[in-house]
Amino acid sequence: MTHAHPNFVRNCWYVAGWDYEFTAGTPHARTLLGEPVVFFRKSDGTLVAMADRCVHRLAPLSLGRIEGDDIRCMYHGMRFTADGQCIEIPGQNVIPPTACVRTYPVTEQGSWTWIWMGDPLLADPALLPHARGVDDPEWVLKTGQLDYAAPHELINDNLLDLSHLAYVHVASFGATTGWISRQPRTTQIARGVRVDRWVEGAPPLPPLPSLAVHESVDMWASYEFLIPGVFLMYTSLHPPGTAAASKYDAPAGDVLFSNFTCQAVTPITADSSRYFFSWGPGAAFGDEVIAQQMIDVAMAAFLEDKQIIEAQARIIAMSPGEKIMPNAADKTVTIFQRMMERMKQPASACAQP
Repeated sequence: MTHAHPNFVRNCWYVAGWDYEFTAGTPHARTLLGEPVVFFRKSDGTLVAMADRCVHRLAPLSLGRIEGDDIRCMYHGMRFTADGQCIEIPGQNVIPPTACVRTYPVTEQGSWTWIWMGDPLLADPALLPHARGVDDPEWVLKTGQLDYAAPHELINDNLLDLSHLAYVHVASFGATTGWISRQPRTTQIARGVRVDRWVEGAPPLPPLPSLAVHESVDMWASYEFLIPGVFLMYTSLHPPGTAAASKYDAPAGDVLFSNFTCQAVTPITADSSRYFFSWGPGAAFGDEVIAQQMIDVAMAAFLEDKQIIEAQARIIAMSPGEKIMPNAADKTVTIFQRMMERMKQPASACAQP
């Protein structure tokens, strides 16, 4: 098993950014899967995504100007509609039918902006992961993001195998070897995996009165990891002995605290990635103050991940031909990697306008 760069999986929804990033009245440039993309909002607020290059001399449209529902290239003035069709070439009456810019299916859900980088005819909204947004009344979520100088596959592997918490996150999460002493239960689902596990003897965090009476707690962590790299995890804390009483299946009994996190990994290029995340308590267990404490801890932890994953990427780049040796904790990683491999295909040609 090696991490040589493959073609990207394209027929899936990638997170392009937080919905609030794409403000009205101005173009926004992003690089996704090695491709330049410009986002802008039409007058009704609908988001548009198109290739960030004018067909004339390939100047970036993100340096252009929004005019109604159109975008004008500010190099030589060509104007394009939201569907990518050129409708004006200053100084020229005839507009060639080839004067078009590729557009991408784009939607907003769960506080994220999602883009489909593959065949637009296959862009099914039903395939959107069920991410929870910051406006979800069930949770109090705070957000963040980090850029990595590393391939997205390495970050996916990190999220698929949480046994690393016992070593990478001792200082931040206070994680214990319980994250590795008992292997999780992994189930393959449509377009991903579901992973359930108990961690016994976990520290009672965050510091809440309901947790302070316990020296340790039993932690139930259940997450889905979906193509191309979307991590949705529910975690709950329970009195000691709950794991055994539940026969190490889904928890039965009192919930002392619960929280939810949504995370997504999007490749910028073959060797760089953007990592989006939100985290916070259940509305019944915490408020904005607790949520901010949690996201601050999460940022510290994710910086620990960033340090080791970027170092790993550098070593891999200097070690051509060296193979990764899987161990027991890699079961989930291997299942997901095989699913991704089956979905990889060359980039589709511009199919419009």
